[in-house]
Amino acid sequence: MKCKWQTVPLRDLVEYISKGIAPSYAENETDTTIRVLNQKCNRNFQISYEQSRLHDISKKKVPNEKYIQKDDILINSTGTGTAGRIAQIKEVPCKTTVDGHMIIIRANKKVTQRYLGYALRAHQAEVLQLDEGSTGQTELNRERLLDEILISYPESFDEQKRITDLLGELDDKIQLNKKVNENLQQQATALFDSLYNNADSGVSFTDIIQILGGGTPKTKESLYWNGNIPFFTPKDVGSPYTLTTEKTITEDGLAHCNSHLYPPNTVFVTARGTVGKVGMAGIPMAMNQSCYALVGKEIHQLLVYFYTLKVVDRLKHKASGAVFDAITTRDFESEEIMKLSDSAAEMFLNVAEPMYQAILSNSVENLRLAVLRDELLPRLMSGEVDVSNLQV
Repeated sequence: MKCKWQTVPLRDLVEYISKGIAPSYAENETDTTIRVLNQKCNRNFQISYEQSRLHDISKKKVPNEKYIQKDDILINSTGTGTAGRIAQIKEVPCKTTVDGHMIIIRANKKVTQRYLGYALRAHQAEVLQLDEGSTGQTELNRERLLDEILISYPESFDEQKRITDLLGELDDKIQLNKKVNENLQQQATALFDSLYNNADSGVSFTDIIQILGGGTPKTKESLYWNGNIPFFTPKDVGSPYTLTTEKTITEDGLAHCNSHLYPPNTVFVTARGTVGKVGMAGIPMAMNQSCYALVGKEIHQLLVYFYTLKVVDRLKHKASGAVFDAITTRDFESEEIMKLSDSAAEMFLNVAEPMYQAILSNSVENLRLAVLRDELLPRLMSGEVDVSNLQV
């Protein structure tokens, strides 16, 4: 017998909701510091500690209820473009709280915490529309969040668990693939560094690598949307591979644009605004004028990728501009690198090429899994699809 479902305002399923603290920041980790998460830590429904900061509890105590717990739901509460971002923290590696620009939500006894997290995630687009206020000072309307976001849930906790277990399996597989990729990339980087540091032949960067530019389509004669060619900007650059973008361009549109269609393994460097992000095309792509495409002159593209990583920090420091930071082709021309010998390059590629084929394969699988998860999420959380009939 199919279990009974309810649809209620979020308020009816929340036991605890509160903003974080106003931190007393510390520069160095001590026995009296804990981690404090902020808006920058919340991206793609996940929490990263990379940009967390330190709070000194000897100067300002943290109420017990504001210490982050496993599976807490965290929502950014302020900032244009960021207010309303949802994440659920799966593991808390150390004592942690959040600052006053994030909201903590915990479920009551009607639903499990994991279920409420996925249910809110299914309403992400609606929650992002609940920010109010002037430009740059927008704030999530908490009362509207609690009253206007309607959550559907099965009364059966077993059914809730089956749903979250399925979605969790997809998320876990994606995370496992990411960890495998990170490990493979670390191994390849360590090998390249050891060979690079022993190289004794210095050359100009542009002697062995060609610098090519992107372009802006003429919008009157071309289409960004509903095209068949990915057209990416700096925000799309992935590490190490870019597989998808928000914009596409038609073949006809590309003809009216001074950007080329670049093949897989073309190396890209962001050149304006956010300078120095490096990635490779996982599929054929075109790009806008805020990126450079780097193509080897009779050297393998993996070598281009690693040589570029060697100079990118220096390029960042060269960036300048009246409106936004930028680097030019002349900045590349003044860079020198240590070129691997033919035998060292061959040895590196024999090891690294299979690694990057595996990284690309895992990245493609992650894209497929993410699309599947995102298609299933709203249908599972509304009861439209019966989880017991699914085989993933």
